[in-house]
Amino acid sequence: MIDIPSKIEAKHYDLYKLEQLLKPLGYSIGGNWEYDHGSFDYEIDDRMGYLFLRLPFKAIDGQLDSHGCTVELQRPFLISHVYEPGLDNQGDAGSFSAAFNQFAEPVDKDGTFPGQNIEIGRSLVKELEAALL
Repeated sequence: MIDIPSKIEAKHYDLYKLEQLLKPLGYSIGGNWEYDHGSFDYEIDDRMGYLFLRLPFKAIDGQLDSHGCTVELQRPFLISHVYEPGLDNQGDAGSFSAAFNQFAEPVDKDGTFPGQNIEIGRSLVKELEAALL
């Protein structure tokens, strides 16, 4: 995990409006939501596992599943999950294997991040700042 300090930290947004701003930029809702916190993920690479820029947030007014919830953004970070190779070694199973890998325990939850992907992550945070500030 690699933290990327940002000017968007501690900023407050209506969750629905935030989602409408982030989806066109390529962000999806992270799978580890609770009633009081969650994240948006941007997939950087999926060739050797999954490399994401994660934008965590916490609810400060309401619950995430309720209308009009306000969230506070937290520090973005890069995260790498390396999964075991799939059973199909004859070819790339693509989305089909990804559907199963999402339930598999990562081989390395804190996989390495190649330098070029760290720079991509920093650029994505600058893009977030431009879109949200």
